[in-house]
Amino acid sequence: MHQLRSHIGEGPLLRALAVTLAVFAAALGTFVLVNQRGSDAPSAAGGVSVPPSASTDTRIASYQQLVRSHPSDSRGYDFLGDAYMQKVRETGDASFYKRADGVYTKALQLNPRDPAAVTGAGTLALARHDFSAALGYGQRARELAPFSFQPVGVVVDAQVELGRYQDARRSLQQMIDLRPNLSSYARVSYFRELHGDLSGAIDAMKLAVSAGGGAAENVAYVQTLLGNLYFAVGRRADAREAYRTALETFPGYVPATAGLATVSRRARALRLYRSAVARLPLPQYVIALGELQQAAGKRPDYALVRAEERLLQASGVNTDVDLALFEANHGSPARAVSLAKRAWAAAPSVRSADALGWALTSAGRPGQGLHWARRGLALGSRDPLFLYHAGMSAKAAGRAAVARAYLSESLALNPRFSPLYAPRAERTLKELGA
Repeated sequence: MHQLRSHIGEGPLLRALAVTLAVFAAALGTFVLVNQRGSDAPSAAGGVSVPPSASTDTRIASYQQLVRSHPSDSRGYDFLGDAYMQKVRETGDASFYKRADGVYTKALQLNPRDPAAVTGAGTLALARHDFSAALGYGQRARELAPFSFQPVGVVVDAQVELGRYQDARRSLQQMIDLRPNLSSYARVSYFRELHGDLSGAIDAMKLAVSAGGGAAENVAYVQTLLGNLYFAVGRRADAREAYRTALETFPGYVPATAGLATVSRRARALRLYRSAVARLPLPQYVIALGELQQAAGKRPDYALVRAEERLLQASGVNTDVDLALFEANHGSPARAVSLAKRAWAAAPSVRSADALGWALTSAGRPGQGLHWARRGLALGSRDPLFLYHAGMSAKAAGRAAVARAYLSESLALNPRFSPLYAPRAERTLKELGA
């Protein structure tokens, strides 16, 4: 049996790096779907053969044929919904969420007790950041399929995003016991990050990479996450190698391209971010490009951020946390506070606490901001941006010693954690006499 103690870490090791990738839970949920059901699809409901190496577009076409030829069998709709979810991962086209919603709904109409359809609906809820609904779906699917690891992944992700960390620990132990694979190892790594065992998080992500998966994009994604972990602790050469490996696994992979930008010199970083935005204009890449332009003394263009946010919202995706941080840094502080408060009410995680703290500080209320920043650090987070937010809030609140401690720790982890905010942290430390 794979014990949580050895895989996640406990006791004084539970210090944290809160993952900043907003879509992490949804991405891991899709790992579960692809890695469990993808290879089973050919025998599901009537002779449609889908090779394991088939592209997502080929899978979609095959499963569409499957549901046309067997319209009363819920399983074909399950596979088609999963393929639509994978398509979002690869293209960033949130319109596929609506398509997935439609086919999962149809599957549940045909068979309300279909655990795969319930799990798919839960994964879709994760992707839309409706974590309460996702938890309900995950628990229902676990009742329907108590020996399947798939529903447990949905439950783990929802519990983490809702701030129910002890419940998530127990659920993750169950998932590890059921299936130690890419999906479960990646979640172990995430949980270790949240609880501060950074070397352990790297080890677990290496296991996820080694485990492989049913889609090349999934493997490239965990390779990219491994690069992100290396970057977070300042291991730039290792990060660069991980990103390059991801690009070899899945050529043109945008998250890995963006990762390479973080470890490149400014001119090349600008080219890489422009390439990433041209192919996949998700807000995080547009913002990263804009902040690099700001750091280079150029005028950034953030108009695309709000356009993309509107598209995501139109597809049912809750973007409150991410938009709150954007508004706090580059827009309306008052709107940032409103969005962050709503995010905290819906999902009281360390991520939403950090966002609320930074929003309050940007709105001129640093005392309250520091209070919420500390709640964001409650698990012991060592995310450089979390620490930067706390340090700058403390400085604005007149807590010089506290500010020095947070900002020093942020830069000690990775002195280049951001082309825009790391230099600001350095300048602030000098002002504070550190």
